[in-house]
Amino acid sequence: MGDALGAAGVKLPSLSLDAVSCAGTAPRVLIDLGRCNVATARALAAALRRETAR
Repeated sequence: MGDALGAAGVKLPSLSLDAVSCAGTAPRVLIDLGRCNVATARALAAALRRETAR
């Protein structure tokens, strides 16, 4: 996922797995996108717009 975001020009510094969601008998792993600055949020929104315009 980090590679795909990087290819779209987006770097989320806090990108990680949510450890609590990995526990249990039938884990449902969540990805913690973390915090980012306004420029990164705008870059992510632009990448999503480009993808949905395809």
